[in-house]
Amino acid sequence: MTQRTVRVASEHGLHARPASLFTKAVTRSGIAVTVTKGDKTANAASILGVISLGVLCGEEVAIEASGEGAEVILDELVELLGRSD
Repeated sequence: MTQRTVRVASEHGLHARPASLFTKAVTRSGIAVTVTKGDKTANAASILGVISLGVLCGEEVAIEASGEGAEVILDELVELLGRSD
């Protein structure tokens, strides 16, 4: 399992459009990814799960993936979450 921690830069946090872009990238990858904020973890391919974490701008999340291509998708997701709107 590979893990990264990233600070969410979007001024709206991980809600609506940023969450949609995030979950679509995960789904396209075909790799199982989880996202964790504090003690709550969600399937990163589930927009409802991601939004339910309530991630705000400036907060850190941990993203984890395993298997072939895990490093590549985590790099993409870190870059995506690190972008401001």
